[in-house]
Amino acid sequence: MTELAREQEHLAESRRQLARMRERTASMDGSAAADWVSREFLEATFALRMKQLADDPTVPLFFGRLDYEGGGHGGESFHIGRRHVTGPDGDALVVDWRAPVSTPFYRASSTEPMGVGLRRRYGFQRGELTGFEDEPLTHGHGAEHSAILEAEIERPRVGPMRDIVATIQPEQDVIVRANLSRSICVQGAPGTGKTAVGLHRAAYLLYAHREQLTRQGVLVVGPNASFLRYIRDVLPALGEVEATQATIEELVTQPLPPGKGVRAVEPDAVASLKGESRMAEVLRRAVWSGVGTPTEALVVPRGARRWRVPVHEVEEVLVGLRTRGVRYAAAGAMLAQALAHRVLLRMEEAGESPDDRVQDAVARSAPVRGYVKALWPTLDPARLLHRLLSDADALAAAADGVLDEDEQRALLWDAPPRSAGTARWTLADAVLLDELRDLIERTGSVGHLVADEAQDLSPMMLRALARRSSTGSVTVLGDLAQATTPWGARSWEEALAHLGKADAHVEQLTRGYRVPGQVIEYAAGLLPHVAPGLAPPTSVRRARGELVVDRVGDPVAELPGRLAQVLEREGSVGVVVPDALVDEVSRALAALDHRVLGRNEASDDFGVEVGVEARVEVVAAGLAKGLEFDHVLLLEPADVVAAEHDRLTGLRRLYVCLTRAVTSLLVLHAADLPAELGPPPR
Repeated sequence: MTELAREQEHLAESRRQLARMRERTASMDGSAAADWVSREFLEATFALRMKQLADDPTVPLFFGRLDYEGGGHGGESFHIGRRHVTGPDGDALVVDWRAPVSTPFYRASSTEPMGVGLRRRYGFQRGELTGFEDEPLTHGHGAEHSAILEAEIERPRVGPMRDIVATIQPEQDVIVRANLSRSICVQGAPGTGKTAVGLHRAAYLLYAHREQLTRQGVLVVGPNASFLRYIRDVLPALGEVEATQATIEELVTQPLPPGKGVRAVEPDAVASLKGESRMAEVLRRAVWSGVGTPTEALVVPRGARRWRVPVHEVEEVLVGLRTRGVRYAAAGAMLAQALAHRVLLRMEEAGESPDDRVQDAVARSAPVRGYVKALWPTLDPARLLHRLLSDADALAAAADGVLDEDEQRALLWDAPPRSAGTARWTLADAVLLDELRDLIERTGSVGHLVADEAQDLSPMMLRALARRSSTGSVTVLGDLAQATTPWGARSWEEALAHLGKADAHVEQLTRGYRVPGQVIEYAAGLLPHVAPGLAPPTSVRRARGELVVDRVGDPVAELPGRLAQVLEREGSVGVVVPDALVDEVSRALAALDHRVLGRNEASDDFGVEVGVEARVEVVAAGLAKGLEFDHVLLLEPADVVAAEHDRLTGLRRLYVCLTRAVTSLLVLHAADLPAELGPPPR
C-alpha cells in the first residue's frame, strides 16, 4: 500500500469512528435521571454533543500531521484536525487543532522545531484526500513555502466565510491561543485575517475553558446582519455551537417590546452627540435625580409603640446609598432595610431585643414601603429618556456643565411624541436606553466577548459592550483606516478605555494573506490620507493578482458585459456600488443570476434569501466591510467617497471597497477618480 493510500484509509477510518461516536451519543437516554431537571440537563447535553459531532463529507477531518522526534512525544505521530476523533480503544485518530500537542503545527520552524521532525500538509478535493506535502524541520531544513498552504489560502470561495484552521500563521496563532484572562485588540489591515483570528480565538477559548465559558457564555458582536450571515458558519464548522452572535443593535434593542426597536434615523451630528461618553454622566444624573428629599420623619407603629426616624437620619441613609456604587434599583431595595435598621436601633435603646426577623418585618411594613416609594420611585428607562428628549428643563437639569445650550437644543425632539410608547427610537437612542437600564439594574456579563469592526462603534456603544464583558475578557478586532462612522474611534487607546479594558494588549497585523499585492498596493495609496499613523499592509502571496482600472462612458451599462467575462472564471463575485446605485445596478443585471445583499423579502434571520445560491452579489458600499469575494467589480469610486458626510470618511469607505478582492479587482468609472488614490500600479 502506498503512503497516499494509507493516509486515505486513515481518513476513511476516522470518518467511521466519528460516525460511531455520533451513534453512541444518539443512543444515550436521559430518562433514567433522578428528576426532571437532571433529565432536561442530560438531554440538552446530548443534543449539544450531537451538533458538535456533525460531519460534513466535503470538509476534511484532518489537514495536517506532526511526526515528533523529541520531547515527551518522541516517535509519535498526530493527525491534526477540526475536532478530536477516537477509536473504540480510546486512541486518538485525529487530534483537535486546539490541543497543546497541535501547537507546533502552526509555530514550529526549522530554527525552532519544537520537537517535531516532520510536518505534513494534505491536499483535498471536495473532502477527498488527493495528496500530501512533507516539510522536514530538523537539521536546519524547511521549505521556503508550501504549495498546499498557498493553494488553500487562495482557494476560491462561494458563500459564507470558512474557517482558516488549516492555514493559521504563527503571528495569528499567538493571538488565537492567548490566555482567557488577557484582553487583546487586533489592529488588522485588510486581508490579514483579523476576523477569522477572532473567531478562532473564541473557538480555542471554548475548548480550553469549556466549563467556565459554557457557564458564563461567549458573545460575538458584528456590525450588521449581513456580516453575521457571512461569518455564522465558522464556529459550527469547528464544532462550537455555544457562542452567541449578535449585532450591537440586537443587543441594545432586545429588551424592547416587539416592533419598538430602531424605527428612525437622525442627522449624523445628533447621533454623534448621543454617542459621546459625556451622555453617560447626563443619564446618571437623570436617574439619581429621581431620589426624593425627605420632608418629614419616618414613623413606624409597632404594637403599642411608635418608632420614629428623624429627617436628618433619613438623609444620612440616602447619602450612604448614593455613594455605595450600586445600581439605582438595588439601592432602592436597600433603603427599606436601612430604614428598618434605624428603627431596630431605637428598639434596642429602649431595652428591647429585636432580631433579623423583626427588621425584615419592619422593612416590609406598610409605613416603610410607602415612605420608600415616595423617596425612591420606580424608574422606566423609556419614560425617562422620553422626558429628557422632550422637556428642555429636565434635560438642562441633567446636562448642566456637561453639554452646552446648543448641544442641548440639538438633542431635543422638534415634535415630541405623546409618550414613550409612541416614540420612534433611533439606534443612538437605543444605546442610551441600554445605558439607562444598566444604571437601574446591572447588565449581565459574559466570560468572553469578541467585537469585530470595533473602530465604528461610538463611545456609548463601547460602554454597552463593556457592561457585557465587565467580568470577562475581550478580543477587539478592527482597522482604524476603515472607520466609516462619524462617531467612530480615533485611537485604540481611547476605544479600549471606553470598553473598560485600558490595559488590553494591542497587536498590529500587516501581513496580508488574502488581498493580492497589486490590489493592496493600490488601495494603500489612501493610507497617508485616512490613517497616517498605521503601517502600510503588505501581501505575502506570490501571486500578484489582477487589477484593472477602466474609464468608461457608462459604468452601469458596461457592467453586464464585463461581469459575463468574470463569470467564466471560478469563484465568488461581488459587485460593489455606491448605495444610491444598488437598484439601478440590480435592474441592469436582471438577465444574470444575482442577489442584492440584505434586500430580500423571503429571508432568514440574517436577511438572506432562503434557498438561493448566487455567485454574484450586488453589495452597497455601506455593507461591504468585513466581506470578501474572489472577484470584485467596483463602480464609481468618486461617488462612494461623495456619499459620506465628509471626505475623510468617504476615502475610508473607498479603502474598504477596494480591499474586498481576493483574486481580481475591476474598477469602472466615468467620473474622475479621487486624487488621493493615485495612479494604479503598472
